[in-house]
Amino acid sequence: MCLLRLRLLGTLLVFVLLSPLHAQPNLAGTPRLKLALERLNVLGSVLMIAAHPDDENNALLAYFARGRHLRTAYLSATRGEGGQNLIGPEQGEMLGILRTQELLAARRIDGAEQFFTRAVDFGFSKSAEETMAKWGREETLSDMVWVIRRFRPDIVILRFSGTNRDGHGHHQASAILGKEAFLAAGDPSRFPEQLKHVEPWKPARLFFNVFAFTAEQARSAAAIPNRIEIETGDYHPLLGYSYTEIAGMSRSMHRSQAFGSMERRGPSKNYLLLIEGTPASAGAFDGIDTSWKRVPGGAEIGRILREAADTFVPEHPEKTVPRLLEARRRAAAIRHPWARIKAAEIEEAVALCAGLWLDAPAGRYAALPGSTLPVNATVINRSAFPFSLANVSLDSSPAGPGPSELGYNQVRVNTLKWNLPASEPYSQPFWLRKPLRGARYAIDDPNLIGQPDRPPVLTVRFELQAQDQILGFTRPVHYRYADPARGELTRPLDVVPAVAVNLPERVFVFPDTRPRKLQVQLRANAPGQSGGLRLELPPGWTAEPASQPFSLANQGDEAALSFQVLPPPAAGNGSARAVASVGGRDIACGMDTVAYPHITPQTVFPPSEARLVRTDVKVLARTVGYIMGAGDEVPGALRQLGCDVALLSPQDLASGDLSRFNAIVTGVRAYNVRPDLRANQDRLLEYVRGGGTLVIQYNVAEGGPGSRETGALQKIGPAPLRIGRARVSVEEAPVTFTSPGSPLLNAPNRITPADFEGWVQERGLYFASQWDPAYQTVLETHDPGEAPQAGGMLYLRYGKGVYVFSAYSWFRQLPAGVPGAYRIFANLLSAGKTVQ
Repeated sequence: MCLLRLRLLGTLLVFVLLSPLHAQPNLAGTPRLKLALERLNVLGSVLMIAAHPDDENNALLAYFARGRHLRTAYLSATRGEGGQNLIGPEQGEMLGILRTQELLAARRIDGAEQFFTRAVDFGFSKSAEETMAKWGREETLSDMVWVIRRFRPDIVILRFSGTNRDGHGHHQASAILGKEAFLAAGDPSRFPEQLKHVEPWKPARLFFNVFAFTAEQARSAAAIPNRIEIETGDYHPLLGYSYTEIAGMSRSMHRSQAFGSMERRGPSKNYLLLIEGTPASAGAFDGIDTSWKRVPGGAEIGRILREAADTFVPEHPEKTVPRLLEARRRAAAIRHPWARIKAAEIEEAVALCAGLWLDAPAGRYAALPGSTLPVNATVINRSAFPFSLANVSLDSSPAGPGPSELGYNQVRVNTLKWNLPASEPYSQPFWLRKPLRGARYAIDDPNLIGQPDRPPVLTVRFELQAQDQILGFTRPVHYRYADPARGELTRPLDVVPAVAVNLPERVFVFPDTRPRKLQVQLRANAPGQSGGLRLELPPGWTAEPASQPFSLANQGDEAALSFQVLPPPAAGNGSARAVASVGGRDIACGMDTVAYPHITPQTVFPPSEARLVRTDVKVLARTVGYIMGAGDEVPGALRQLGCDVALLSPQDLASGDLSRFNAIVTGVRAYNVRPDLRANQDRLLEYVRGGGTLVIQYNVAEGGPGSRETGALQKIGPAPLRIGRARVSVEEAPVTFTSPGSPLLNAPNRITPADFEGWVQERGLYFASQWDPAYQTVLETHDPGEAPQAGGMLYLRYGKGVYVFSAYSWFRQLPAGVPGAYRIFANLLSAGKTVQ
């Protein structure tokens, strides 16, 4: 293998070894050491392929990674950007960041690695053809081949069949492309441009992990001839759990998708069906050598490592170090991918056995381009084995102090300084650095294609001498701190702008020709920041003033600067861009953080841009109560219409004066996640009877993800209606008016087919499947070739008020600035004040 390919493999190893996989708090001490030693003697790999975060089989991943000690990975075609969010407001690319981190949190539990293609989850698709057309069939296939050639799996496991049985078009496409990638990866004529960096690789076998979600499916799977059966319910005494228990913990990291799971105990079968490759009868790895014998000259290394594991003494793990060093010496002399992988793992095993603490904390979590950042490179030898610190250096600086012995449990701190270049880019997730190319991320660096997370901004290289060898350990520079409620935590080092330019709203709607205030929020990321702020507007739009100065004395100081923006008289759209000039540098990005207790905090730098929408909209409802559900951005959109929006608390629902609101809106999934809403449904219906307007947005059908209570939706309306699972995934699907005279289509805004143009991702989801004849249907739409769906909007006069059920995806259309969505939703809010 050429030097360039070995370097590329080294880059991949850096991603793996710097991941938190090596800091499992629930696998500390002797069990972790023992498992690490056993893993050194297993040279085999497994790659699982599916479409989204949460599509993986966590029990199977845990079985191979934790139980069989195999190098195991999950390749998700997308980062889940088009999914729903049960725990917060993130949608689109921000949801993709959250779900990426949820996957990485899951991998830290089940022990597998994570990869992605450049494809984007563009929402529910009903066909593989549509999916591959939007993703780019050849481009996504190329990404899968690239991952296979770099990871070099012995077996590949598909989670889906590639048929209509899979349902979601993304599921089907992941299996179709996965099978093609399995065959193409070993063919040098396919994607030959990759061969400058990697070699062709043909895995031995391709399996389909047969579905067995129900008892009936399990019986069918058990009857398949020539299947491979894997018992994932087995208990692992060193881990202290069965693989299904680990799977429950791992799967529960997908909190945004409401996938909190039970930790199952007892028998649990998994079945693999051979699709391609050599037949197997005695297991998935039947006939595949996973020992050191697969490496030329590796048999003796295997013997030494076997001896190291067998003679391991829990009370004195440092006694294992000499054997590990001898194995490392031999592995480092062999030019083979597995030798390189295992040499790095051996070094980490040495660190574990010696209790080496190697850490690189910075004094703060953020640094500015052109600034200097001190880093306290810290080493502690917590064993009796003699080590010397030969060198410690930043990855972008000269070597640090020379050799010195490391005494037992003595803290050695070397303070290094990183002088950031003035041109240092902000630490944006690499897949967001460039605009999307259709439904694909624009990632051109081959070292980054497939990788799950951005590489560390900065690393420290520790070189320790042990006997006559120099061992190298790379650690990311991060910020270590104490949270009063959660204890010691870390977060990645970020490079940030001197001033964050945040626009509180991403859409500004101008319902008439009057000017509106556009506010820009500035926040200093360092002391003494001053300059000027200007708005860049499209032709026909003007701002007063054109620019204005600012001065922020202290780090963390904020200032809100306002501009009066005058729209053109005619309807139209455009974009506003806020730009701060500081120290001769233009800054046109804000700062946002995706932070939840179960993930590593992520800092994102969105463009300081907002969509300008000039469209004629009238709304008669001025006071709106909003019952937030799983989280959405609809309240801010309603304020764009001039509505006074109040978020209703459980106390408001139980005893507040609801009559003060012209309309009340329930947020997405509100009935699924708000027990207080269900408990006070009678009060809401009484509010409608008394003259109020109640607008119900979509909820998940009973038994679906996020629906916590059977029967929770049975009394959602004044008259019976049942929520189904129908959805219309084509955002351009034609919409017809089933009741053209409905006030929802005529007052105060006259709705036309043009109001359904420019929609994003979908028309709607979880339409009503059955309803009482008292309801009036308003709209009908459907995906191509499917039955009409009239249950997306239902209207009912109830007492003196109006009840509206609408499963159209307002939570996507309003934040996206779709003009027609604002006009239609204004009619929903105003329904109680219009005459039928």
